[in-house]
Amino acid sequence: MSRRSLAPSDPDAFGRVAETYRDELQLHCYRMLGSLHDAEDLVQETLVRAWRGFSGFDGRAPVRSWLYRIATNACLTALARRATTRRLLPELQGRPEEFAPLREPQTAVAWLEPYPDAALERITDPAPGPETIYQTREAIQLAFIAAIQELPPRQRAVLLLRDVLGWSAAETSELLESSVASVNSALQRSRTTLRRRFPSGGPETSSVSDDRQRELLERYVAAWERSDVDGFVAVLKEDAVWSMPPWPQWYVGRATIKEFVTWAWRPESGRRQRLAPTAANARPAFGYYRSERDSVEWRAFAIQALVLDDEGVAAVTNFVDSSLFPSFGLSLVMAREVDR
Repeated sequence: MSRRSLAPSDPDAFGRVAETYRDELQLHCYRMLGSLHDAEDLVQETLVRAWRGFSGFDGRAPVRSWLYRIATNACLTALARRATTRRLLPELQGRPEEFAPLREPQTAVAWLEPYPDAALERITDPAPGPETIYQTREAIQLAFIAAIQELPPRQRAVLLLRDVLGWSAAETSELLESSVASVNSALQRSRTTLRRRFPSGGPETSSVSDDRQRELLERYVAAWERSDVDGFVAVLKEDAVWSMPPWPQWYVGRATIKEFVTWAWRPESGRRQRLAPTAANARPAFGYYRSERDSVEWRAFAIQALVLDDEGVAAVTNFVDSSLFPSFGLSLVMAREVDR
């Protein structure tokens, strides 16, 4: 899109550009920041900066490149202002624990957040450039987002621009106002870091068949909504991982997870639960609602992101943050009249 299409004589032009690129800019900011909430804020800031700086846009670069420059620099500025540039998952904090009732959540920790697949489906930009290494859905998996959080911010930006978006070294150096040699050096260091995390070259993609996935998810939902501990444990892999940020405790293995779920679903709590299907980070997910004893409502509690393979559910990450629900198109409250 040329600068002419953004001419001030067409008052709706900038709005059309904002709608065209908003979702892919949000995805870029999410990868940079590891936070859906922060990404939404930074996209808004990007578009405000673009609107204010429009008079200085000469049209020599594509509008998309110009917006990515603004978004990337906004993210780098935001990261520079923070005490930590990393967002974490509990399993990156330390060793798994034996079962114990949950302690106090660590709300001061910058935890990783999930990303709704529905936003991915709205991105209509052409395929990434020829130098792309990671495919779009591979580069949105939680394992990948967690891994790139280990990179310093500029290395993170270089890796995303070069290996995810497929930009050339020259394009990347221009965006970052750096030399090609500096960009290539940063890319090499970032790739070395990721190779330690992904010796096979990238995060594993699920090979589970559609029929097997459907079966696993049906059994998973039935177990949850019936508070059937044995049924839930039966769909887990032997070495499944369970985590619940902002709680730092995390568990590995059927036996330990069973102890936790038995405690969490104890009948005397009077709590009931239901799941609403969604998708996060290119994986199946659910909105988890809870209803306390005598309540007439189901209330949003957590977004559950699952990893599946043919052996069962390999991981469940419970993002306990009800403010995530609207971004997944899910309500915060449901009436119990729709109870099944």
